Amino acid sequence: MPAPRGPLGMRALTLVIIALAGLVAARYLGLDLAGVLPRDAGKAMAADLLGAALHPALDYETEVPPGTPAFGLKILAALWQTLLFAAAAMSIALPLGLALGILASDRFWTLRTQGTRPPSALQRTLQIAVRTLIALMRSLHELLWAVLFLAALGLNSAAAVISIAIPFAGTLAKVGSEMIDETTTQPPRALVGAGARPFTALFVGVLPAAAPDLLSYAFYRFECAIRSAAVLGFFGYPTIGLYVAQSFENYQLREVWTYLYALIALVVVVEAWSRGVRRRLS
Repeated sequence: MPAPRGPLGMRALTLVIIALAGLVAARYLGLDLAGVLPRDAGKAMAADLLGAALHPALDYETEVPPGTPAFGLKILAALWQTLLFAAAAMSIALPLGLALGILASDRFWTLRTQGTRPPSALQRTLQIAVRTLIALMRSLHELLWAVLFLAALGLNSAAAVISIAIPFAGTLAKVGSEMIDETTTQPPRALVGAGARPFTALFVGVLPAAAPDLLSYAFYRFECAIRSAAVLGFFGYPTIGLYVAQSFENYQLREVWTYLYALIALVVVVEAWSRGVRRRLS
């Protein structure tokens, strides 16, 4: 039977292949939906956890030592630390990702040769090397990078920031190079034809056209960085995830939900802020 033709047919075929791959994987892994249902003591814990979601804590659930910050101030401080880790990581990932994305794009090397000849063997080798570096950077999740840096550098802020920055820079570079290559070719060609240098054509004729999509994706990655910074708290870093882990270990489930709701609120606020910035710049 011939494969379906046309874009819709190829998409349907791709979805079928993905579904079949999922079924095969489930078969070999022995996945059983009954395994996700709580049993015995797990049922009581699940009921307590769900019940606590409806009654988040407004104060500490247990006695705390004198001098402990107020519960609300502790939450705000944890959110601030989470935001700082995310912002610091993105301050590294953004310029690094943009630079690597430009070097990985076909458009950059086409402008370098002014479209009159294909890139040289050296230029092509450099582009492949950059793309390989990008793939290596994003091949490991930030949590795996955190484990490596935690073992090498210990529990310090630099290790946490770098563990987020490396994979995020790789992802930004990968997506950014594709966005650059998808821009229209007419403006840079006109600039090169008028005698502009390749870098001028890139920064005047290419990057402004890709800027809206690059900006939207950068804001999205910043939201992801906030969530990643929160998860790093489970490794001991002083983000809000640390207090989620501590409260859960002490079975203070109402506090757990308060921290989770606070994190959700932070992400919603950042998303609304980014939407407003994109709207003003569009």
